[in-house]
Parts: sequence; C-alpha cells; structure tokens
Amino acid sequence: MSNTFEQVAQVLVKKLSSLLQTAVLVSDASSNVVAYKGWKTHLAFGINSSELIGKNDHYLSLPLQVQDQIGEVKIIQTKEEDTLSSKHAQAFIDLLLSQVSTSPSLNQQLYKNQIITDLLQGHIKDETTVLQQASVLGIDFSPPRAVILVDAADYVFAFDQMNGSSYSPLSRSQFIIDSIVAFFKLPDDTICADLGGGQLAVLKASDSKNLDPWATGAPFVSEIGSSSWTNLDALKRAGDALLLLLREETGTALSVGIGRYHPGLLGLARSYQDAQVALRLGRQFNGQNRVYCLDDLGIAAFACVADERTKIELALHLLSPLDNEPELIHTLKIFFAENCALTTTAKQLCIHRNTLTYRLEKITFLTGLDPRRFDEAVQIRLALLLHNFQEGQ
Repeated sequence: MSNTFEQVAQVLVKKLSSLLQTAVLVSDASSNVVAYKGWKTHLAFGINSSELIGKNDHYLSLPLQVQDQIGEVKIIQTKEEDTLSSKHAQAFIDLLLSQVSTSPSLNQQLYKNQIITDLLQGHIKDETTVLQQASVLGIDFSPPRAVILVDAADYVFAFDQMNGSSYSPLSRSQFIIDSIVAFFKLPDDTICADLGGGQLAVLKASDSKNLDPWATGAPFVSEIGSSSWTNLDALKRAGDALLLLLREETGTALSVGIGRYHPGLLGLARSYQDAQVALRLGRQFNGQNRVYCLDDLGIAAFACVADERTKIELALHLLSPLDNEPELIHTLKIFFAENCALTTTAKQLCIHRNTLTYRLEKITFLTGLDPRRFDEAVQIRLALLLHNFQEGQ
C-alpha cells in the first residue's frame, strides 16, 4: 500500500469524524483498516473492517480511490433518525478529497515532522526561522518546552501474524500521537512529531500551568529561569502516567525519555539530546517499559554520556541540595579520602562515630544518594570531582 493512500485516509477520517461527529474508518482493497477515528480500541489496525463494526451498527459504505489504490470509507450512523444519505456523504468525501489534492493538508503532517526533526537534531540554527515555521504549523512556542521522547517501535512495527507482515506503521504512529494529544488534553497534535524508527517526540510545555496535575506538592516554578532541572520531577511523573496509558492501549513494550528544559527555542535540541541519551542508556542497562531521565541513570550517566557540559550540569544538580551545607561537603571529602571507613573518617574529623553516621544519613536524606552504598558512593564521588573541576575553571 502506498504512503499516499494512508496519508489521504488519515486526513479523511479526521475531517469526516469532526464534521459528522461520528466514527469513520477507511479500509484498503482487502478490507483491512488503515485509518479510523471514533473507536476506543487499539486493535483496529490490520484487522478486517467487519470485525471492528458491531452487528447492530448502522453505517454507510462508500468507495474510495486515491491514485491507483482503491478502498472503502465506512461512516457509522449512531441514530437512525439522523442518518446521512449516501449521496450527501459521497459529496462530503469528494469535497474533502478535492481539498486534500489542492492544498498542503496531505503533506502538512510530513512537513511538520521534518521541521520538528530538523529543530531537535540541531539542523536549524536561527530562532527567526524556527518562529516562521512554527507560525505556519500553528505551534505555540510561548511557554517553555521540554522534549518527551516515546520509543514505540515494538508497536509501530508490530508483526501482523494474520497478514504475515508489518502493517500500517504510519497509522500506528498516528494512533500513539492521538493518544498523547488526548492524555495531555492538547488542542491538536501540532507539537507532536513522528521522528521515524518508531520514535515520537512531544514538545511538552513545562511550566507550572501545564504541569500542575503532576506537581504533587513538590517545589514548583511558574517562570523557568536558567536551571534546566526546574519542574523536572513533575515532568517525569507525567511521563510515568503517559507510559502506563500507552502500554495499556497498545499492549506492547514502550519506553519514554525525558529531556530537561533548556532556554530558548534552540534549547529544544539540547532537551532532545538529553531525552535521547537517557532513553538509549536506560534501555541498554534496564530494558523497556520504563521512563528514563539523566538524573536517574546512576553511574551510567557519568560513564557513558559523551558531552562534558552535561556531566558537569548533572554533577552540580546531584550536589545542589548540599549547596548550603559546607560541613557535609567536607565530611564527604574526608569520607572518600579514608576509603569510606567510618572509624578513621570520624577520627580525622574529630567527631564521634555516631555524629558521622548522622551526617551521612542527612546527606542521604538531602540528595537521595547514600554514600555508604557502592554505586551511589561512586556517583557522589564523581559528582564531587566534576564539581571541583568546574570550580577550578
């Protein structure tokens, strides 16, 4: 099946469903569903249209031809007294097809995907260009945004046992995007993009107004400043809830990478890099079906992230709860110098061993990292080294 047929089908079901306020599907010449709107099941793609429509459903069935591909449009009639005539329905379809063929509607989704992909991959260097293209696409860049990256490859390229092939990846990607739009209650999908390879990006507004449902009483900042870690906990909670929803709707393994907010429109490229690295390392070390972010990767972030600036920022973030605790910083330095031995560390600090234990427990409470546990001690030690390196610049 050609991509053109699928693209036209996607546009058609969206417009018809919105116009007629009912469920609409498009099937191919083999009666397999390629696009639909109005059903809550995720099992529609790749099955016969007769399996999706209930026995008691009233519907119109109309032919569809796009270039050399033929198919069928089915429009559910929810109330017999409000039935739409075949003549009028066909007129709607012909009008929409005419609009699709004479306007950029057909290629707008692909154009948007390309623009957002270029922006996230750093191919666009001028903010004026970004704003011009955003205006054309209807993207609102006024709120600060961070990137949520969804790896849905197992679903998008799922092998269809019935047909013996991968079926309708474009439709499956659009289903994920539609689910994301509904989850975040977005007006449309302009800030979502299919990046290819089963990965989908969301340019999520990350100020308090847009993340309030996931704040849960955590410290919150409405106007994000220079800190790229601001409101990140709420963003991660949103990612957890989104992953749970998508797993339920698709029945397959997915993963989510969360990027930090970085100032400026071009900062979205850095946010995407954060999400991409977190997703790649997280899947490699911990597998699928999880939400990953740089500050949750542990030692892997310091060992495998290539960008030095990112590692220094991570170090400063991990140690930031101790910014006003010089005594605890000094305690850590002596603790590591004494190979994490409690007795000799207490002796060097001229304090009782119980006092040292109290300080280490306070460090654990403030940072979430326990210097008495090997992996967490390594993180703290590396963070201290990078912190000292930054101070020496």
